[in-house]
Amino acid sequence: MKILVVNAGSSSLKYQLLNMENEEVIAKGNCDRIGIGGHVSAKTGDGRALEADCDFPTHTEAFEKLVEVLTTGETKVIDSMAEISAVGHRIVQGAEVFKETCLVTDEVIDKIDSLAELAPVHNHPHALALRACKKVLPEGTPQAVVFDTAFHSNMPRKAYLFGLPYEDYENYAVRKYGFHGTSHRFVSAELAKVLGKDLKDLKIVSCHLGNGSSITAVKDGISVDTSMGFTPLDGLVMGTRCGAVDPSAITFVMKKHGFTPDEMTDYMNKKSGFLGVSGISSDNRDIQAAADKGNERAQAVSELLTYQIKKYIGSYAAAMNGVDAILFTGGIGENSPEVRAAVLSDMDFLGIELDAAANNVRGKLTKISTDASKVACYVVPTNEELLIARDTLALISK
Repeated sequence: MKILVVNAGSSSLKYQLLNMENEEVIAKGNCDRIGIGGHVSAKTGDGRALEADCDFPTHTEAFEKLVEVLTTGETKVIDSMAEISAVGHRIVQGAEVFKETCLVTDEVIDKIDSLAELAPVHNHPHALALRACKKVLPEGTPQAVVFDTAFHSNMPRKAYLFGLPYEDYENYAVRKYGFHGTSHRFVSAELAKVLGKDLKDLKIVSCHLGNGSSITAVKDGISVDTSMGFTPLDGLVMGTRCGAVDPSAITFVMKKHGFTPDEMTDYMNKKSGFLGVSGISSDNRDIQAAADKGNERAQAVSELLTYQIKKYIGSYAAAMNGVDAILFTGGIGENSPEVRAAVLSDMDFLGIELDAAANNVRGKLTKISTDASKVACYVVPTNEELLIARDTLALISK
């Protein structure tokens, strides 16, 4: 059985085609620069590749190119889309409307689109991709939607409520939702397997660190708190996002710059974070290289990031009344020994002991704490696409 997994962004359409009999990737790629030109990159499981400029006015043309790449030319892996049993889509914001994976209907697409105000960069493009997919798939091919927010939907009220008037929650759904839920769910389950324990018996701090970062407290298999909030802007400092900031500082800066609310949102989402503080780059690799050469602003970014992660680990250990394991995943979490070492240093109060030699690893499932460490620390590569495919398969199998 073949399942296509789609992850639509505002100007991109990433995909993976998986053989669910062995969970191997048959093909993957990205149709990006949608609406501003167009480019496709594709690669098959046996190493064939394609790079080409295209014309993608909308997500529909991008999806048509995806079909072409999979069924024709050098990157052909199937004869037709009829060979695909189902399509699974990653959706960022499900709010309180969607708390589990579900099959796609016109009503579901409309509801996803109606939540665009809560995730303006993501949900409308998701809806566009769902409609585009429906146009090019053989009639009757099931589609499923898997929500980033679903894993966090069981957070206790004390974790998701803000200190605003309760009417803002009742009338406008203003609350903490959390994101990266698919990743946190996948890696925490994988770590439980490695530890040979039931996930329901563990207290885990899951650190998904990348251009966008979030940390989640997973207790008894459930997300009990997470660093991202009403939007993915909250929490840690990130590539171009500021993370948590005193709200009064935001209104102060708005007045100084004469920003509108939309301009301030853009400022915090696209011009802040690593990029804004360092003045160099939004990429942690560039930040690390500059910091190693003595650049003070790059060093400030590294210190800010690792200090914030350390604080979240400590606070979540308190929230869960202990911690059994800490995991690192995502682009930075999996590939930056420097960040992991800085985070786990001076954590004696939790009984953490880092194995420096083991920590010198990138992108590989590895225990990075010593056997004497009271908290098991691991690098756990994430695979959101595989989890989406598994969820889709489970749903259509019913």
